[in-house]
Amino acid sequence: MAFMDKVKDLGRKIVESGTIVEEIKKKAQALNKRIVLCEGEDKRVVEAAAICTREKLAHIVLLGNRDEIARNNPNVDLSYIEIIDPATSPKLETYANLLYELRKSKGMTEEQAKEQAKDATFFGALMLKSGDVDGLVSGACHSTANTLRPGLQIIKTAPGVTSVSSFNLMVAPPTGNEYVPDGKLIFADCGLNPTYTAEGLADMAIATAKSAREIAGLDPKIAMLSFSTKGSAKHDNVTLVQEAVRIAKEKAPDLKIDGELQFDAAIVPSVGEFKAPGSEVAGHANVFIFPDLQAANIGYKIAERLGGFQAIGPICQGFAKPLNDLSRGCKASDIVCAVAITALQTR
Repeated sequence: MAFMDKVKDLGRKIVESGTIVEEIKKKAQALNKRIVLCEGEDKRVVEAAAICTREKLAHIVLLGNRDEIARNNPNVDLSYIEIIDPATSPKLETYANLLYELRKSKGMTEEQAKEQAKDATFFGALMLKSGDVDGLVSGACHSTANTLRPGLQIIKTAPGVTSVSSFNLMVAPPTGNEYVPDGKLIFADCGLNPTYTAEGLADMAIATAKSAREIAGLDPKIAMLSFSTKGSAKHDNVTLVQEAVRIAKEKAPDLKIDGELQFDAAIVPSVGEFKAPGSEVAGHANVFIFPDLQAANIGYKIAERLGGFQAIGPICQGFAKPLNDLSRGCKASDIVCAVAITALQTR
């Protein structure tokens, strides 16, 4: 390739990498969904709410006391943001009754439900359960458990899904990557469940394929990863992945999925052809299902730190309705991106 052609190709890749998040935002704008942000006490969340409102990414419902939010964020325009204080909301009693009905079999009393419903994350989850919002984003200043607990207790998992999981959208560096023609990959589960059963891995693979289509616009080719390729090693961990592939194919026969595959066999065409001849996935995978959290978390951080990939996530999947947890080290721009992705998950 001539020097100027290389320069033009590099420029194209920079533009393409930079537009992936913009593409997600444009799709979110077209949907006009209602997304609740539960942490009005956090300045980053308030800033993100203003950006989302200004860019029309979603109709934002911000939870908190309006006077306190205004006092703590004097330079943020709150004019067009819907702000609800759970403690004084006219819907509080309705939501408390709903929470009581959902949790009374677990020993929750009516008084406990009334008190719990005042908690912003529980209030947001009850809004989502009731259909008053389309999605929820929280976790900027609270732990993952604080966000996922009301999700699991109130929203629960989607029909047929055994567990909630997460994925990361991995965006290739501006210089590109010869094995990533679309400029993006999906890694799962990088941030939620330490271990999986075979059925759990299968369900995660199916859920991640849906996320790859809806969020990243990919035609998912799913590699179920292992340290073995097609029986090259014998171990219980390998058998687990093999069984997960069998279950996934049984549940979703149209899915392009293969395994067990080593990472090089999954992504390098020549290696895939050599180690797994005849596979439609080997050498061409764009969705990678790691066998456990330890491997996935290490893998995405290697890609991020040594490979120059941008990691967006972790993004939750498997809930009956869209609910996402933020990192406590997030920036306002990360929250904006999470809102856009949550909007896309409503489809």
